[in-house]
Amino acid sequence: MNKGKQVIIYVLTDLLTGMLAWALFFTYRKYFIEPVVFGRPPEHIIDANFYQGIFFIPLGWLLFYYLVGTYKTVYRKSRLNEFYQTLLTSIIGVLLLFFISLLDDTVLSYHSYYQLIFTLFGLHFGLTSMARLTITSVTNYKIHTRLIGFNTIIVGSNENALKLFKEIDTQKKSNGNRFVGFVHVDDKNGFSEQLKHCIPHLGELNEIRNIIEKYAVEEVIIAIESFEHSYIEKVITLLDNTDVAMKIIPDMYDILSGSVKMSSIFDAPLIEIKREPMPAWQSSTKRFIDVFTSLTVLIGFSWLYLLLFALVKISGKGPAFYSHERIGFRARPFRIFKFRSMVINAEKNGPALSSSHDPRITKVGRILRKSRLDEIPQFYNVLIGEMSIVGPRPERKFFIDQIVVKAQHYRLLHKVRPGITSWGQVKYGYAENVEQMIERLKYDIIYVENMSLLVDFKIMIYTVLIVLQGRGK
Repeated sequence: MNKGKQVIIYVLTDLLTGMLAWALFFTYRKYFIEPVVFGRPPEHIIDANFYQGIFFIPLGWLLFYYLVGTYKTVYRKSRLNEFYQTLLTSIIGVLLLFFISLLDDTVLSYHSYYQLIFTLFGLHFGLTSMARLTITSVTNYKIHTRLIGFNTIIVGSNENALKLFKEIDTQKKSNGNRFVGFVHVDDKNGFSEQLKHCIPHLGELNEIRNIIEKYAVEEVIIAIESFEHSYIEKVITLLDNTDVAMKIIPDMYDILSGSVKMSSIFDAPLIEIKREPMPAWQSSTKRFIDVFTSLTVLIGFSWLYLLLFALVKISGKGPAFYSHERIGFRARPFRIFKFRSMVINAEKNGPALSSSHDPRITKVGRILRKSRLDEIPQFYNVLIGEMSIVGPRPERKFFIDQIVVKAQHYRLLHKVRPGITSWGQVKYGYAENVEQMIERLKYDIIYVENMSLLVDFKIMIYTVLIVLQGRGK
């Protein structure tokens, strides 16, 4: 599905309804509030305040919607859930607008404030909810009537897979799954011959990542037998760094324990495997903070970049910046940027970690490392989305291959964007060998499993203290 197009539809609709609501509200103020206060009708309806409001306030609404995660999931929306979300965001947003721009209005009594709040809320919530209801209803209709769908594969080939396919495929109202085929788990074919008559056999489990890419798969449903449950962890691991949604058929224990959440009256009961370590609103806010802070540092501290650039160039021959490939979010390689702190060709004999008394570090480089200023070019990596301010430090593939031999759970770090600073660096510091990297790993795993904005702020505070005290190395 073209998610980007659907996001644009929502954004443009929210922008237009925000503009219309403010225009109507501004007109209401001019015709019904100001004449009572000033004793005469307004001379001008449209003025500078009108243009400022109709431009900035809808943009503020879009930013607010982004921060609460409105545009994270734009398909398969529940109209009831969207109604509640729109109601809550409208209440909070209108109250913020009131205290920011309406509280200083000249009024005869506090009753006028009530009129302003309820009028603005009624206009904004009414227009926004109706527009969103229309979009969601049209989208859901297209999904239910199979006009649009999401490429889906089944992992499994036995009775459960066959039963699940028939249950979903024969539903009068489609839930959006467009089956492109199934994948074997092992050599126990079971009902696969019957399943082959329904959907194509695409290959074996070890080929699943290539299959996902080839068929543009958006959803994977794990429908294996009880004797195949040992493969669940393998399936999840293979899919961990992909964009696909993962669901699994539940057993009775899952149903009784409350793991199965009803998303639609007509859908087959499935457990969705959540892989997002943070709630949608926190994830969006984290990204907003990353972008805002990066722009502030890159622009506001451009003088510092120029100063450090000059110091590194004066300190010796070679480029001021240093870059090499590291492995980041979802195991994707990217080039990380730093101010050069070592002599040229420091790794002519192969990749090597630095130590406290590393002779390869230049005099200026030692100062940069102590203050962590060698890392500030990475705000560019943060700005373009390759990194975050807070997150596990990215490593080179050369060292990752050595780490996973002893600690396979290292791959969990690829669930999130790597960071300029991390809980591992704050608690442990830089690692000088693979053993220390594995020791530091536990702190980064704890961070990934407990990610929140509060934890990020704590790490940033500790990092600032380390920088001010020069405790880097």
